[in-house]
Amino acid sequence: MTVEGQRSDLRLVPATVAWIRAELAAAAKREERPGTARLLRLDVERLVQSTPSLPSLAQFAEEAGLEDERESDQVAAFEGRYGRASARLRRKAKLLQRQLAALRWLEEVAAREPAPGDAIASWLRPELASFLNAADLFTLAQLAERINGIGKNWARSIRGIGPLKSQRIAAWVAAHADTIGVSVGMHATAARRDVDAAALACVVAPASDIRPLEKLIVPAELDGRQGRFRQPRDYCLMQADTDLDAVLVWLQAKGRPASASQGQRWGGQGGQGGQGGQATSSALSHTQRSYRKEAERFLLWAIVQRAKPLSSMTVEDCIEYAAFLADPQPRARWCGPRARERWSPLWRPFEGALSAAAQRQAISILKNLFGFLVEQNYLMGNPWSAVPVPRAARPGLDASRSLTAAQWAFVREQAAQAGPHSAAIRLRLALDLLYFTGLRTAELVNARAGDLQQVEYFDADAQQHVRGWMLTVLGKGHRLREVPVPVGLMTQIQAYLQHRGLSGDLSLPAVCGAFLLAGAVDVAERAPALARSNASGVDGGISESTLYKQLKAHFAACASAKRAAGEHAAAERLARASTHWLRHTHASHALASGVSVQEAQQNLGHASLATTTVYVTTEAARRLKNMQRFWDVRAS
Repeated sequence: MTVEGQRSDLRLVPATVAWIRAELAAAAKREERPGTARLLRLDVERLVQSTPSLPSLAQFAEEAGLEDERESDQVAAFEGRYGRASARLRRKAKLLQRQLAALRWLEEVAAREPAPGDAIASWLRPELASFLNAADLFTLAQLAERINGIGKNWARSIRGIGPLKSQRIAAWVAAHADTIGVSVGMHATAARRDVDAAALACVVAPASDIRPLEKLIVPAELDGRQGRFRQPRDYCLMQADTDLDAVLVWLQAKGRPASASQGQRWGGQGGQGGQGGQATSSALSHTQRSYRKEAERFLLWAIVQRAKPLSSMTVEDCIEYAAFLADPQPRARWCGPRARERWSPLWRPFEGALSAAAQRQAISILKNLFGFLVEQNYLMGNPWSAVPVPRAARPGLDASRSLTAAQWAFVREQAAQAGPHSAAIRLRLALDLLYFTGLRTAELVNARAGDLQQVEYFDADAQQHVRGWMLTVLGKGHRLREVPVPVGLMTQIQAYLQHRGLSGDLSLPAVCGAFLLAGAVDVAERAPALARSNASGVDGGISESTLYKQLKAHFAACASAKRAAGEHAAAERLARASTHWLRHTHASHALASGVSVQEAQQNLGHASLATTTVYVTTEAARRLKNMQRFWDVRAS
């Protein structure tokens, strides 16, 4: 009788036997018995098949007429006829006995569950272990931490480990999570869009260790209630009880006016079980994220490394931390890859040593934090005021991070060829908005249709009325400013609103609250799997990261096109470009076209005119050109 699938099963027998042999050898290696491991890898069956069939000693004696002879003589005659083959049979019999003895030994000493410190090569197939070792994964604990820290795509960057292999390895690790000591969550096997924020928040438990603010549990003796430099509670202008509460108030003051729901996310009990840091990155402005990063680093260093409350930091502490920024040690504890998200156990506050510019920014932000705490009568003094900010070797803004007129024209041409779908329409509008207005990315994604107003002014010098459009922007430092918008761009905005099913009439209440940039309205048709995650609606906005990623992808495509055309210098420049490059490009091109420095300053929202003058390159370009002419004449 045949069984369905019998032929397929027979094909799997050799592979299954080989796998079992490899597992037994791996178990012997774990017990530091390499000789036994080699013994168990031997395939005795192949050796037997290569040996001809021999008669027994009794059969040989009968055939040779030696039944009445002594057994020793029979054996000698048998050896004389079948000597080499007989020796091979004895060797195989001894080999089988040794393998059986090895198996009995393994049954007694090596039958155990995987442990965190076990080498990956001791449990997985050698070829898989070699691929993982090449990615600096050597123990089961490291492997489990990577799977748990990245999720389903944990092996995407590892050569030789495809989706199927990664799923099987993750399933094996999950099955032995109890003994490995790392609990693998459902996010490790499910697509990210199917994993909600609550599930990710459970991956790492709150602790008094290296944790993001929202997961940090500050011990009572270090929470700052009894900080050495605290002002009396009745004199403080804040309701903050702990240092972490005070930091959160400072962060909130750095953002846009919060709605009631946003205020609840900020919370105020960060020191108790990490409940105060519920403000996710999507709820923060770019400035708040930057400030949170530096405050978080210093708070963790004070608590974990210095074992002191933030409100007890002295000048000496601050000087030592400034030195720590240049070389965070131990690196394994403080540093990790940049791409690790805050929910991940692989998250670390640093990537490595900070550059000189990053050190200056960190110290400046911490000066601001402690200055705020002093102003609010939370602290009696600012220890960072005695720590000098290293001087910059060059201006803070790099005006060279902009596109030439030809490169900008190419970027627009490539966007025009992107197609009629919703994301492509948004791409073209975003490019033009950033270039023609000079807005920051955060300012653009928060701009609404109601922020646009048609205006009319009287130009006394020309004795005529000037009509146009102004966009009201809430920029850095909660400063409001009005930015002119071209009429052609207004037509583009109205067409995009109509594409989203809204009216082009900006005066309608239903249109006023709509964000200028929104999620793709055709996502259900173009990418059904993403439709559920696109819940912003036609009047909802997009995040800074969404816009950043879309523009970076477009710049990368432009760079590829230039590289294919042999224009490697332009390709390199476009590959480095980002959303902020368009702000620099706007400033450089506007000033070169005759816009005054004061007008450019007002449009860009720079607090200092000196910042805007960094973009004035016309005079420098003319000077360089004239000097080159002089050099050419003298060199000839």
